[in-house]
Amino acid sequence: MRGFFFEKKYVNIINMSIEYFIVYILIFILGTIAGSFINCLVWRINNKETILGRSYCPKCKHGLGFFDLFPLISFAWLKASCRYCKEKISWQYPLIEILVGLVFVFVYQFTGFDLLSNDFANIKFYELIFRFILSTLLMAAFLYDLKYYIIPDRITFSGIGLMFLWIVSAFFLGYYTEMQMLGFIFSGLGSAFFLFLIWFLSQGKAMGFGDVKLVFLLGLFLGWPLIIPGLFISFFLGALIGVLLIAFKKKKMKSEVPFGPFLIIGTYISLAWGQSILFWYLSFMR
Repeated sequence: MRGFFFEKKYVNIINMSIEYFIVYILIFILGTIAGSFINCLVWRINNKETILGRSYCPKCKHGLGFFDLFPLISFAWLKASCRYCKEKISWQYPLIEILVGLVFVFVYQFTGFDLLSNDFANIKFYELIFRFILSTLLMAAFLYDLKYYIIPDRITFSGIGLMFLWIVSAFFLGYYTEMQMLGFIFSGLGSAFFLFLIWFLSQGKAMGFGDVKLVFLLGLFLGWPLIIPGLFISFFLGALIGVLLIAFKKKKMKSEVPFGPFLIIGTYISLAWGQSILFWYLSFMR
């Protein structure tokens, strides 16, 4: 009997592991779909086109069919070429799809909601959905700044509007206290003011004003005090990568390096491990 119950328990653990594996795969697939949308969004904003309408090949302008638009699969199936004009498809497309897929898995892991619980009335479920949508906007800002050295206001302001909607809704639903809500607002304003001073004193040479607006959004997202390690990590990574680019002669001292991607990377690191970083730092202050 003991062996029977042990075997039954072991089978249940395997079944649960398979179920969680499937959940992570589905979330990754959802992220690749968001990544495909981001690639399209960045292209259309840069070319001043509406985000609505049918997708098409940038080279031959031929409309893309249903089977041309599967994230990752279509790229591999078509051998990285347009089905109609054979123009090579940039590796940016699958790489962004994979990256956003991993970001979605990361967000799910650190939001703290278990999809297998089926508790979809739980506010944590809606927080997860909100974070998926916001992550789509942040990764669009990440790619746009990386490619064009600018962050479009329509992306940043959409994120800010979304954040205020979430904070206010969560407050009235009792998820956030009044102090927590004020903490998010203080975090956004304080971090934006800090970067504004850098932008103003450097006359725009140290960073662009788009970074000031972006960090206001990120401050609203992280809240207080997580914005502190978020900013620290961002500046550390920015300085490190900048030095390495100069050392390998990829950039010069006066070359422009987009700071938005570092702000976003720092934000996600702080979202996951910001509290641990703060406790670690404060332990040295005692």
